Parts: sequence; C-alpha cells; structure tokens
Amino acid sequence: MDSSPTAHPSVNSVYGEEDYCEAPVRTFDGEPLLGNDQSTAAGLPLAARHSPEDAYCLVYISFFLMGIGSLLPWNLFITAKHYWMYKLSNHTAGREARSDLIDYFESYLSIASTVPSVLCLILNYLLVNRVSPRTRVLSSLGVILLLFVLTTVLVEVDVSEHQREFFAGTLATVAVVSGASNLFTGSVFGISGLFPMRISQALISGQAMGGTLTAVAAILDLAATEEVTASALAYFLTADVFIIICIVTYLLLPRLAYARHYMSLAKYSGPCPPSGPSPASSSSVSVPPLLPILRKVWVLGLSVFYVFSVSIMVFPALSSGIQSVDKDSGSPWTNTYFVPLSSFLLYQTADFCGRQVTAWLQVPGPTSRVLPALVLCRTLLLPLFMFCNYQPRDHLHTVLFDNDLYPIAFNCLLGLSNGYLGTLPMIYGPKVVPRELAEATGVVMSFFLTLGLAVGSAFSVVIVHSI
Repeated sequence: MDSSPTAHPSVNSVYGEEDYCEAPVRTFDGEPLLGNDQSTAAGLPLAARHSPEDAYCLVYISFFLMGIGSLLPWNLFITAKHYWMYKLSNHTAGREARSDLIDYFESYLSIASTVPSVLCLILNYLLVNRVSPRTRVLSSLGVILLLFVLTTVLVEVDVSEHQREFFAGTLATVAVVSGASNLFTGSVFGISGLFPMRISQALISGQAMGGTLTAVAAILDLAATEEVTASALAYFLTADVFIIICIVTYLLLPRLAYARHYMSLAKYSGPCPPSGPSPASSSSVSVPPLLPILRKVWVLGLSVFYVFSVSIMVFPALSSGIQSVDKDSGSPWTNTYFVPLSSFLLYQTADFCGRQVTAWLQVPGPTSRVLPALVLCRTLLLPLFMFCNYQPRDHLHTVLFDNDLYPIAFNCLLGLSNGYLGTLPMIYGPKVVPRELAEATGVVMSFFLTLGLAVGSAFSVVIVHSI
C-alpha cells in the first residue's frame, strides 16, 4: 500500500473523486473546466461560495505587472552587454587594450546564473510550508532592489584599476539576483495557483512582455548615439523602478476583494462537506509531499521542460547567428537591425502573443496525449534553423533556406509555439492537484522550466559548434 500522504481534493482540484462536492463543469472535449469559479464551491462557508468580480481587472493587472517585474530587471541586466565589455576593458582609463576577463565573461555569467536558480527553486519548495509567501516575496524583491541600486551607482564609478574585483563582484551579484529572482517567480507563481487559470496566465504573459520590452530597449539603444554608460544607467534605473512597482503591487494585492477571496479559500481545502478538524488536517506538513505532486504533473512538467529546452537551444545562440543573405548590400536593415528585429524582437513578440492566446483558448487539455505530441513536434525547429544562413559555418556548408523570409517565419513559429505550449502545462499544473498542494506544484513546475533552460543551454553550445 502506498505510504505517501493522501492528497484530498479541494476547492482547487478539478480531478477529485465523484463523491466530493459537485461534479466539475467540463469543456466540449470532455476535459474538466480548470479554474472554474463555481464548480467546486459546495461545502464551503457561504462567504467563500460566491466569488467577487475582479473589479477593473486589477488582480489580473497586478499579476501581469509582477510577471514583467520578475524577468525585466534580469533581462535588462544581461542586455547591457556593451556596458559590461566597456567596464571590463581599459576604456575607463583611456586605453583600448582588451581585458582577458571579457573573453570568458558570458560563460561565467551563464554558470553564475543557472546554478543558483536551480538551488533557490529547491529551497523555495522546502520553504513553502515553513515561510509565508509574503516573507519570501518581499525578502527576495528587497535583495534584488538593493543589488540593482548598487549596480546603478557603480555605473559612474571608474573601476579600471580594480577590474578583477569588479568582475568577481558582478558575478556574485548575478548569482544572488538570479537566485532571488527565481525565488520570487516561484513564490508568485505558487500564489497564482490559488486563483483561476487566467491569473496564472497573466503572470506568464507578463514575463513575455518583459522580454519584449527588453528587445525594444535594445533596438532603441542601437538607434541612439548615447554613450555606453548612459544606456546602462537607463537600463538599471528602469529595472529599479519595476522592482519597486512589484513591491507596491504585492503589498496592495490583499486589499483587493477578489484576491482576498481566493487566498482565504486555502483555509477550507480538504474533503467536503467538512466534518470537523482532524489531527491529520490540523497540523501542517513542514515539506509538501513530492510524490503525489509528481504523479499528477509529471507529463505536464516534462512538457514544460522540453518546450523550453528546445527554445533555448535555438534562441538566442542559434537564431541570433543567422545573418541576412543581403548583408553585403550595406543597408542598415541587413547589417544593424536584421538580427535585433528578426530574432530578438520578433521572437519575444510572438512568444507574448502565444501566451496571451491561452487566456481564451485552452486546448488540448491537461490529460490529452496531443499536448506532449505537439511539444515533441517542436524538435523539427532545430534543423530548420540550422539550415538557414547561420554564419560562420565550419561543418554544414549547405544553406537550404537562402531567403530572409525563412528565419522570420521560423522565429514567429518558435515564439508562438513556445508561448502557447509552454504556458498551457504551466497553468494546468496547479489545477490538477488539491489546493493545499497548489503553491508547491507551482514551484515544481518552475523547477521543470528552469531545468529545461539549463539543459537546453548546454546543448545549444553543441549545436552551434556542429554547424
């Protein structure tokens, strides 16, 4: 007999046994209607049965803003590539000699960001029932804000005589900011699991908008003639502002009736109708049971893992290396703006659109075999990009897609499929488990996502060197 803790269906779950509460409403394809406000409300106190309206979509907007703030500061941090190269060279001392720190900076940056991300997501899972979401969210945002303010101040400081110290300090900042960002993102996504699916979708769409805004900022930076330090200062000040917006937004969230309603429903999770407290239900578990969660979401988790693995294999390492076939024409479009527009901005915009579609269309369902099948089909995107005009080519000399329209179309397909197929399992995950496991499930799904990015990043190096 399975000795793992029994996870009873709750107001969050739509896959409970038929003798619990009301039967869930189902969609046209037979799947339970996830995130339905009324389908599992029976047996709750009267105040908890009637969901208030999300007045003026304030809760939706709040999570959308927190989604932007969860990735925008980090994206702006790594987008300021020319600033880091400038700081680690001897330009600040009036010399043009390159520093050997530049050659390995991006590799160290990747390692310094990936490892703490995975560790902090594991830590977040262990702290789900031990530390309140408010403490985790505000402490992580406080740490990020402190380090970004310090980074902003250092923009105007001459570090030419202390480059190794600046290099080490930057990597330490990257490690802490990356870890804190994942702690914040995992915590907020766990909180969104207490709400209907549209709120989780708002958070994920906000993250895509953060990437889109970063791509726009990078293009505007190319078009402007400002100094490197001026653009970096604008990047970091923008990040500071959005971090403050996230803090204020989260503090105001409990003041909204719609948010208070769904947060209070967690108190009534369990079988219904309630038959009084029991010793097992009255005592909280220090660490959420992992096996019951994995039994429910392992297919969804692997889908998230593979979607983001394939995406990071292509973008940006492979897609940003595809050059215009008319590069020698001397046109600004084919030389300066082709990669920023066709790769970065187009992908980020398509990704945002794909995520936004899930607010209205949620097919295939969480138990459908079509979902993982579509995810596996994205593997075909790898050879499509490899046979575009990627340069330089050392092994695969054949370019099958020798027109600029091909990489534009492929980037649209990559972004749309990443946004849609990556968002569906992320919002399904917290809805196929009991409410008491929803937050922990959100952290587990975030772990699959981060692990996919880490594995995909490693394979992207192999793919690029094989071309």
